[in-house]
Amino acid sequence: MRILVTGNMGYVGSVLVNHLRRVLPNAVLIGFDAGFFSTCLTERNLCPEVVLNQQHFGDTRQSDPQLLVGVDAIVHLAAISNDPMGDAFEAVTMQINHAASVTLAQKAKAAGVKSFIFASSCSVYGSADDSARTEKSALNPLTAYARSKIATERDLEPLADDRFQITCLRFATACGWSARLRLDLVLNDFVASALANRQIEILSDGTPLRPLIDVKDMARAIEWAIARPHSSGGRYLTVNVGSNDGNYQVKDLAHAVNTIIPEVEVKINKNAQPDKRSYRVDFSLFKKLAPLHQPDQDLARTIRELKTGLESFGFADRDFRNSRLVRLKALYSLRSSGYLDDALHWKLLSGNDAA
Repeated sequence: MRILVTGNMGYVGSVLVNHLRRVLPNAVLIGFDAGFFSTCLTERNLCPEVVLNQQHFGDTRQSDPQLLVGVDAIVHLAAISNDPMGDAFEAVTMQINHAASVTLAQKAKAAGVKSFIFASSCSVYGSADDSARTEKSALNPLTAYARSKIATERDLEPLADDRFQITCLRFATACGWSARLRLDLVLNDFVASALANRQIEILSDGTPLRPLIDVKDMARAIEWAIARPHSSGGRYLTVNVGSNDGNYQVKDLAHAVNTIIPEVEVKINKNAQPDKRSYRVDFSLFKKLAPLHQPDQDLARTIRELKTGLESFGFADRDFRNSRLVRLKALYSLRSSGYLDDALHWKLLSGNDAA
């Protein structure tokens, strides 16, 4: 089996490729990435790409159809991957997350690719009452990122048929350790702040609901999607990916971190404006379709792994929210250094042009 992973040099991709190599040792694994975050390594002696058979660099907005020849499955992770980046680069987000994703799927179908897995998000539910959102619930996107995911799901569906299976995985909010760690995710931020600043500051009143999933469990869900038969969800499937036990209020996440990292002050801004991004998600369909690939990382284990990983390289950056471990800051750094233009295309640089 030949599997192409776009965005393989990101937070999820760095975990996924190692997982796929373990469970599919004979597969031909191919990476395709723009390289924006290639140097954002937290495990200094580990290059996740060594497990790949091939690594290609490029922009999904200009993907070469030749790269798809002979490929059996595409795992499409490449994206502008959170709300702050989507807000800062709204037009680019729609170009990359939506238009380029649909074009890639069209090229994949024409090339004879059998399976296309799209990394979507539960953020499409946006703001909801206390009832758990199912795949049939109304969507209420509040950000460019969420709107881009909905638009892509919509335009992928007509492409699916008996020879081209499409799976849209609406992931819960990611968390957990990766060789390319992100600290712009709620749980990861709390652990980093607890270690570096001995406090956790919740910018909202702490009541918004978030479903969480460890990045290792995301990889297991993708493994399932690659091999799922038509009988398990049909030729086109949109499914919430996470666990019903993984719905938390933000303040509960802070207290869970404080349990494992004691003597940390938890500060809740009780006067904050309400955070409208609050939703509980029902993951029953995923449990029914993928009983052998359910999340098995509990919250405490994820927190401990984050703590151990950060401590292993002496993490003590009190200003980490302005570091390259926050993806928006990494993009700003590349732009200010002259490496990327405003549309996030690499510039052709030579000599001291990037000074």
